[in-house]
Amino acid sequence: MLAKVLSAALLGIDGYLVEVEVDVSTGFPAIEIVGLPDSAVKESKERVRTALKNAEYEMPAKRITVNLAPANTKKEGPLYDLPIALGLLACIKTVPVREEILVIGELSLDGSVRPVDGVLPMLHHAFAQGIRECIVPFENAEEAALVKGMTVYPVMHISQAVAVFNGDKAIKPFTVDIESLFTNQTADDMFDFADVKGQESVKRALEIAAAGMHNILMIGPPGSGKTMMARRMPSILPDLTFEESMEITKIYSVAGLLRSKNALITRRPFRSPHHTISNVAMVGGGRIPKPGEVSLAHNGILFLDELPEFGRSVLEELRQPLEDKLVTISRVNGTMTYPASLMLVASMNPCPCGYHGYSSKCTCRESEISKYMGKISGPLLDRIDVHIEAAAVNFEKMGSTAPSESSAEIKARVIKAHKIQQQRYANENVYFNSQLSAAQINKYCSLGPAETQLMKRAFESLNMSGRAYHKVLKLARTIADLDGSEKILSNHIAEALQLRNLDRSKFF
Repeated sequence: MLAKVLSAALLGIDGYLVEVEVDVSTGFPAIEIVGLPDSAVKESKERVRTALKNAEYEMPAKRITVNLAPANTKKEGPLYDLPIALGLLACIKTVPVREEILVIGELSLDGSVRPVDGVLPMLHHAFAQGIRECIVPFENAEEAALVKGMTVYPVMHISQAVAVFNGDKAIKPFTVDIESLFTNQTADDMFDFADVKGQESVKRALEIAAAGMHNILMIGPPGSGKTMMARRMPSILPDLTFEESMEITKIYSVAGLLRSKNALITRRPFRSPHHTISNVAMVGGGRIPKPGEVSLAHNGILFLDELPEFGRSVLEELRQPLEDKLVTISRVNGTMTYPASLMLVASMNPCPCGYHGYSSKCTCRESEISKYMGKISGPLLDRIDVHIEAAAVNFEKMGSTAPSESSAEIKARVIKAHKIQQQRYANENVYFNSQLSAAQINKYCSLGPAETQLMKRAFESLNMSGRAYHKVLKLARTIADLDGSEKILSNHIAEALQLRNLDRSKFF
């Protein structure tokens, strides 16, 4: 007899439907799985056989063939255990055939159902294809329930999945109040710019970077507050929209990082990898491609502390994601594309010891300083919009009891600038000034005669690249938005130039 059970699979962060076809026929007792299964899928036959026996279900002593269709795509992971088991039980009429229910789940040897990764994108695609019911592991229930309109049956044991197929009303669908998950966000009061003493110029640069989602690099000696200020950046960014939250949650679902009480990511990610990170961990990949740090920071911040300490090849891998806002990973079995629309925040010392140009304690030779700074290539530096000096704070600033500006005050101005950009780009495929293309820069960053002359002098004297020229214009556009100005004025251009015109003879 032939039975079909509907399941799903992942391609990047997108799901697609898989038909699990199970055929039981006369012949030598054996189980054969076809349809490009990987090792984990091939091992399903042992898990399914033992799980059914220990759950006291009959295992037919016949030839069993399992086909995972479509057969031209690689099937990976243990998520097909439960649909294969239910297909077998349907073949021997223990359960009816229910092709309208999507089934996902890994089986333990005692028949219990274990959680799997990527449930949210798989169910999101299934719902778009008209599927309205699903069976998922109990631990994936809250994640699955994020798909509005999907009836979710969470199961802890194969017997519960059998009960759902048999129409047992004792198994209740799982529901979650999605709106309350998204709106009841608790503010993180641990990191606030009110704690930062001095560094007004750096805080201004960070505000501009947040307002236009520009990449920023801070250069200064140890203890000047670079890391402290970077960790407070999420506190001045606008709250996530529901659509952004779902995008991030999909990525974390695929990466297997949703094992928590709240399955919905409601805060902008802040990723801070160690400088020993590998290329694959940074941009994604591996035998079974997974999202890397640049994708896990999507719609949020990727903070690279002590930038020159990262491997040269790792830093060069960032060039394409920073430009294209996505990562494409090509493997023999296919090409995966992960989103990577992030804001890069980086910090570095001016030399290996950290005190060059600030203190007589610096003992670094010129060759050592040159080698240290040379780890950051010109093309990568060109992709960072803002380069700002974070000088050491003096005693008067540190000992001052005057209150510093809070994150809430800065955030209010940032949100106002974001709203201006959203209205301006309502008919464009961009949301922030940093995302403008060359054609859109010509349209939205037009200059008057005086501003044009200022940019011309700066372009020639600073020997700007075309990319740096566009970065300055986008920065000036953001500064104008913060000022509430429709036109880009000379003072906006001047401030934008200051944010990129560091004294290179001092640092590089």
